[in-house]
Amino acid sequence: MPYTPHTKEDISSMLEIIGLEDEDALFDSIPKELRVKSFALPEGLSEFEVFEALKDTGKKNKTDKTLFIGGGYYDHVVPSAVDALSMRSEFYTAYTPYQAEASQGTLQALYEYQSLICRLFEMDVTNASMYDGGTALAEAALMAIRIRKRDKVIVDSGVNPVYKTILKTYLKIRGFEVEEINSESFETDKNEVLSKIDEQTACFIFQNPNFFGSVQDFSDIIEKLHSVKALAVGSFYPVSLGLLKTPGAMGVDIATADGQSLGNYLGFGGPSFGIMVTKKEFIRQIPGRIVGKTVDKENKEAFVLTLQAREQHIRRQKATSNICSNQNLMALRATIFLSLLGKDGFKELSTLNHLKTNYLKDELSKIDNITIKNLTPTFNEFVIKLPKKASKVIEQMSKSDIYAGIDVGKTDKNLDKFLLVAVTEKRTKKQMDRFVKVLKEVL
Repeated sequence: MPYTPHTKEDISSMLEIIGLEDEDALFDSIPKELRVKSFALPEGLSEFEVFEALKDTGKKNKTDKTLFIGGGYYDHVVPSAVDALSMRSEFYTAYTPYQAEASQGTLQALYEYQSLICRLFEMDVTNASMYDGGTALAEAALMAIRIRKRDKVIVDSGVNPVYKTILKTYLKIRGFEVEEINSESFETDKNEVLSKIDEQTACFIFQNPNFFGSVQDFSDIIEKLHSVKALAVGSFYPVSLGLLKTPGAMGVDIATADGQSLGNYLGFGGPSFGIMVTKKEFIRQIPGRIVGKTVDKENKEAFVLTLQAREQHIRRQKATSNICSNQNLMALRATIFLSLLGKDGFKELSTLNHLKTNYLKDELSKIDNITIKNLTPTFNEFVIKLPKKASKVIEQMSKSDIYAGIDVGKTDKNLDKFLLVAVTEKRTKKQMDRFVKVLKEVL
């Protein structure tokens, strides 16, 4: 018999309290066509037979598509050494390093991660690490509210729509409202932002490059924020920082990012990890944990968890977050990835993304009835306006094994003819020329 602690009387009592007739009613929110019809399972298989069955199932997956999809997750090259090193058992099976004496390898790897991220962002301190780019941005907003003790949060419309949803969810439950600055273009309306910043502002949140690929320098807005003691919170695309102005150079107070592009694959939406970097003066308000380097009683180099500001370690009312774990393995992959590329290699990676994007952008601009909508420079994404619905174009191009991009109409129904196209270093000239050819045929 399975272990079921609740008696029939317990179950009846609970159902009565929540106003349901039976346990099946708990699942009414799930459409009937998605519910399991039966739990009658076939006979078990041997190990060999299971492998054969899984291989047959795997053949149904389409793995030969050419991806021009971005929007926060990107099809980048992952050097083989990243897999070979990160899959070593001492890394792959390691758990959270609560016991420093038993976790020196993991702690040192995270210390190196922190060092690399701080250099990449040109900022003082980073934690190791957050869940993903969206939750990191939401935690950064809460951090700004704690630091400035103000309630007003302004967010730019160019921030990834998924991130904005996470941000608003995090803040609403705590009683804070988010004021969004809308723009009719795909760039930040700086004049509108500047007019909204005042002494009640805790922070302004922006993304660079933004969700639509547009690149801007926010130094002027950040100067205005600092003049009223408000904070600048930015979400950045790590690969772009080999070429673009860094958060540190702009004067950003809290920078965040999603780390998927640093040595991690596209895997059905993950796995990934979040990056958060800030100025040293705000170190006490950063969530998560920080790894530090010290010496032991024998004066030998040692690594320890220096700062852990969650409720399990300090008084609950003083905790900065309930973040209780981190993406060690994904952050380790980023560390290996950055180490393999080095400074020059990373700059080359960024440059390739930028140049290849400009090539495709130029070729698409030659097609009749297609307009490039970004007015400012772009990094590796841009928006085009089509003469027909983007969803139809995406569907038709997929028949030629090309995933053409993201239908911007999913974020705004008035933009259903706009297509967000992404290009990474993996896209070849042949693939981009074929994209143009197939798009012409579809149109």
